[in-house]
Amino acid sequence: MEWNISMEELVEKQYHILFLCLDTLRYDAAVQAQQENKTPCLNQYGSWVKCQAPGNFTYPSHQAMFAGFMPLPFEAKSSRERKRLFFPKNVGLGRKPPQGAFCFEGPTWVHGLAQKGYDTYCIGGVSFFDKRSPIGAVMPSYFQHSYWNPSFACPVKENTQHQVELAIRKIKLAPQGMPIMMYININAIHYPNYFYLEGEKKDGFQTHMEALAYADSKLPPLFQAFQEKGDTFVICTSDHGTCYGEDGCTSHGINHPAVNTIPYKHFIMPKSK
Repeated sequence: MEWNISMEELVEKQYHILFLCLDTLRYDAAVQAQQENKTPCLNQYGSWVKCQAPGNFTYPSHQAMFAGFMPLPFEAKSSRERKRLFFPKNVGLGRKPPQGAFCFEGPTWVHGLAQKGYDTYCIGGVSFFDKRSPIGAVMPSYFQHSYWNPSFACPVKENTQHQVELAIRKIKLAPQGMPIMMYININAIHYPNYFYLEGEKKDGFQTHMEALAYADSKLPPLFQAFQEKGDTFVICTSDHGTCYGEDGCTSHGINHPAVNTIPYKHFIMPKSK
């Protein structure tokens, strides 16, 4: 994967931007699923990069990412080693922005893209994006258009399919000539995920991988819809991992290697001919 991509140039050329968060995906599960070819769609776009998560649960991790603090390479010894796609001005990070970063002055780079003429969309998943509570309405408010309904919720086995179907409708209805920035919180991998493995009654590492395989199987029509619209830059990452009993630990919101180590990739999908 090419880290040193010029986000500034892509925005200037009005590439569409698709930000997919595979919520709760562990790095080890992503790599094993890739090796077992459980994720043929995402496998087309290169290997996963091992990274440090920006936070240990959804809310802090996303706040960091929307502010431009994307996952750090795993071997980084300093936050200065972060590869910057987006750079928030005037927050004490130095006067000179990194070469190629998209600089923004608003509270998030989503706001910055809107100021550049992008039409911004959020399709929610976990409760921090469902708008049913004040805290669940915070991050969707960053976008010009935000959507959530109960069919997107974690306990719904077909949630990714429902999210993708809505996303495709919105892409097709979007104004011609206006670049799209779309964020989707894909939460199939989040608990509960036991029902993706037939006969299983409890979440675990294997059901986690099967949930990822399910989500991957629903991505091709979404990618096709973007490619029909135009050249598209895709960010695909997890926000944090989770524990299934390692060292006596369960779930996330704690600092454990299974929580703090996540997969990341980005890539360009050219417009279909």
